[in-house]
Amino acid sequence: MSDLFKEKASDWDANQMRTQLSSAIGASILAHVPLDGNMAVMDFGAGTGLLTSHVAPRVKSIDAVDTSTAMLEKLVAKPEFQGKVIAVCQDIIELPLVSRYDLIISAMTMHHVEDTDKLFATFAKHLRPGGTIAIADLDKEDGTFHEAGTEGIYHHGFAREELKNTIANNSFVDIHFHNAHSIERNGKSYPVFLVTATNANV
Repeated sequence: MSDLFKEKASDWDANQMRTQLSSAIGASILAHVPLDGNMAVMDFGAGTGLLTSHVAPRVKSIDAVDTSTAMLEKLVAKPEFQGKVIAVCQDIIELPLVSRYDLIISAMTMHHVEDTDKLFATFAKHLRPGGTIAIADLDKEDGTFHEAGTEGIYHHGFAREELKNTIANNSFVDIHFHNAHSIERNGKSYPVFLVTATNANV
């Protein structure tokens, strides 16, 4: 499996738009998801840990899951994650983990996954009963957010009602959308949502 982010990893954290976005999504999670020091968390598509950094101080542990070795190498080098965050380089959709979590978080990764239905089925399998998801991504956009020809883009954002149905069909309840941020780029505004939901499986 090729690492689409290998060349981007070195200066990923230097991008102000990304750090502002991660801060906004992190703040939205803190506002809408009760966290405690006993929680086991998965950060899906964790990258270099920009979102992880906002949640890690408030939970017991985080498994930072990504398919990019280069991005995870940047994450594990950060001293603030030592003893709290474990990097997991694996495609959990094709090869699920044994671990189960109280919370799954994710920022701007969902549009890189072709089969959204299978993704939420995977989330449900990795959650403990009553566990929570907090997933952030772009609202439906016209395809101009990413440069033409960017690899690994399967969705130009998501229509909230359609996504809500997909989430509900995979055993989630209490589905709520929150306005997390708006990215200003090339004279356009691209809204970003945070969707939270509870795993109804027992």
